[in-house]
Amino acid sequence: MSVEYLHTMIRISDVDAALNFFCNGLGLQELRRVDNEQGRFTLVFLASPEDIARYPDARKEEQGLPPGLPMIELTHNWDPEELEGGRNFGHLAYKVDDIYEATERFQRLGVTINRPPRDGRMCFVRSPDGISVELLQKGDPLPPKEPWASAENIGTW
Repeated sequence: MSVEYLHTMIRISDVDAALNFFCNGLGLQELRRVDNEQGRFTLVFLASPEDIARYPDARKEEQGLPPGLPMIELTHNWDPEELEGGRNFGHLAYKVDDIYEATERFQRLGVTINRPPRDGRMCFVRSPDGISVELLQKGDPLPPKEPWASAENIGTW
């Protein structure tokens, strides 16, 4: 079994204030920003200068973000929302070798599959303490497969 840490996502209410805190205060650097008008959200990926130095291609957007580079993903939903009760902490994310095998392993452990891997690419589960964990397929998505292709979302992630 092989897993690879990707990033930790936290929701933010003000991009400029968050960047001031994480970049000017903590010293992280912005690597990539994605504004999604259709989804009405902005994603900002940050990493420490030391971690960036270990990945010289980290700033080349055409190559994407290098695997293994520890990052924080700041997520700003454009529509106002209350960020209380831990809602501002989004999820942990890991790449897995086989999204279906990983999902089935969690299911065998009695874990509720909150967002099944209908697309062969992404799944969400929750830890016993309610921490949302995103599983992403390494490489290209796998072909859709039952029972996952028609499985419904359960709860939130």
